[in-house]
This record gives sequence, structure tokens and C-alpha cells, in this order.
Amino acid sequence: MYSFGWWSTGRDIDALNLFDTVFDACEKGVIKGGFSYCFISRDPGESHHSDQLVERIRKCEIPVVTLSAARFMPELRSSDRSRWRELYHRQVLERIRPFSAETVVLAGYMWVVSPEVCNAFPVINLHPAAPDGPAGTWQEVIWQLIEQGAGSTGVMMHLVTPELDKGPPVSFCRFPIKGGSWDRLWDDCRARLQKAGSLDALKENAGEALPLFAEIRRQGVRRELPLMVQTLRALADGEFSIVEGVLRGRDGKELEGPWDLTDDIERELR
Repeated sequence: MYSFGWWSTGRDIDALNLFDTVFDACEKGVIKGGFSYCFISRDPGESHHSDQLVERIRKCEIPVVTLSAARFMPELRSSDRSRWRELYHRQVLERIRPFSAETVVLAGYMWVVSPEVCNAFPVINLHPAAPDGPAGTWQEVIWQLIEQGAGSTGVMMHLVTPELDKGPPVSFCRFPIKGGSWDRLWDDCRARLQKAGSLDALKENAGEALPLFAEIRRQGVRRELPLMVQTLRALADGEFSIVEGVLRGRDGKELEGPWDLTDDIERELR
């Protein structure tokens, strides 16, 4: 059985849904593995959502480790974020030392991890864009797609490295955002953009309620959980592995690129 470490901040209900989805996939044997521990970057009582998540994890009889990032040396965090990140995650590594995990999954973990963490074990994270797509938050990604007039986008899992959002992609799926019913949304966006006068003004006036923006986000979210489940399934099945930052196939040879799970995801969504 493949072992995962699960890191989360437990910021909102999505963190709970994410855990439930992956745990359920493990219980049903879709993922031939499980959680060796879960780490939550909030203390008990710090947040209703993180308390809910901790309670759910414990009911599943999974060890829980907690350490509040917000309460850890706040003055140092304000004055020297890099040093704070190093010291905080050194404490985290010490607390999870009793548990072993082949891969750590960041699942709504809201803090940048230290280089020491990146070097300790493979760490993967979800990013709301295709491997060749924009960097940034999901909001920034979507606005860049609109500005570029992109024809497609996607979701990927990538290896976490000391350089933020620059780690190599591990797996991904793509979907079109032009053609068919998308064209009407692009026509609407162009009309609104012309009326607003600039993209910044459009952002200010319509924001995330812009129909094109909202549909890109909706379609991306539909694929996030399936992509994570399929990625962890493939890792646990040995279809690919992460060895010293390099993706390798079942035969041990280095892969030419990330694992394309588009067909698997689309079949599941249908």
C-alpha cells in the first residue's frame, strides 16, 4: 500500500471535501494507498473549518499533527519571511518524523514550504493551469487566459520546488475554452471589454461574475478533484514515480514529460 502525507491549512469547506474525496477513493481501492498522517497548519480552536477537518481525519483513524503557522513567531514572519519559513517547517519536519510517507500532497496548504521540505521527500501540489499555462492564483490564471485569447487551458499537479510555482509538472489534463458554446461567451466578453475600454476596467466592473471567467473557473474546478485522485492512483499503481525530482515510468526510465490524464478525466466526467 502506497503511503501519502496530507498537508492542509483547513481554510474552508473545500479542504474538507478534498480530504473526503481522496479518502473515499482510498477506501474503495481506486487509490491503492492511504494516509500515513495528516498535517494541519492551524492549532485546535483556531478555525471552525480546520477543527472540522481534524475531527473528520481522527474519525478516519489517521494520525493528525498540528502546528499553527499564523501563531508561530509572527514578528519574525513579518521581518524575515525566508528565515521564518525555514524555522517553521523545521518544526513541522520534527513533528512528522515518526511517520513515513512516499509522497506528500499539499491539499489547500496556504504556506510556501521551505527548501528543506522540498529536499526531504517528493511534494506535489495542484495548479489551476496546463503545464504551458500561466502562473499565479486561479484568478490571475483566468484573467491571463482571457487577455491572451487562449483556446484551451487545464489543471495540473506539479512537483513543489524552492522556486514558487516553478516545479516540473507531474500530471495534467486539458480542456478547450473556444468553439461550441464557448464562442458565445467570448463574444460577450469582447463586447463588454469594448464598452469598458480596458481589461482593468472590465475586471473592476464585471470581476469574477463575467460569464466567460465564471465558466472557465467552473470547468477547471470540475477537473481538480478527478485529476488529484487519478494522479494519486497512478502513483500508487506504479504507473509513474518521482525519484529525486525526476518522473520515471514503470520501467524506471525517465519520462519525456508529465503524465497526460486528459482522456481519463474526460471519461470520468462523462
